[in-house]
Amino acid sequence: MKKRLSVLGSLSILAVLALPLLVLAQAPPAEVTGCTMRHNLTGSAWTSKGFVCPAVGSSCPFDSTTFTCAVCCLMDSVYTVTDWIFVGITFVAVIMVLLGAYNMVTAAGSPEKVTTGKNYILWAAIGFIVALMARAIPAIARNILGM
Repeated sequence: MKKRLSVLGSLSILAVLALPLLVLAQAPPAEVTGCTMRHNLTGSAWTSKGFVCPAVGSSCPFDSTTFTCAVCCLMDSVYTVTDWIFVGITFVAVIMVLLGAYNMVTAAGSPEKVTTGKNYILWAAIGFIVALMARAIPAIARNILGM
């Protein structure tokens, strides 16, 4: 019985992992012709380099003569990914601070639990610093691209 249950669990995990591949295999991918801007990338630093990005919510079509929209869409994607990284790491850091505080409050004089709580809070602070550095990635990418 135990062996059947583990085989059934393995097959269900395999099915969940294989489902996206089956869906993608049925339809050919559509040609990407542009993107919709989610961030405000207009500014003097962009305009002076020849990159004029459209406003938030507007479409930016790809063109074979200029690469302006391709660069704008790339930077917009970098901003979106770093926003998600920032939110995720910040959420985990808050949870770690709460766990550290809980360990310190419920220590009841145990120095090991107090040390564990302090370490949780220390690692949460380090994680929050990493999250702040993730917010700096778009500026670094803009400097690399010369924008």
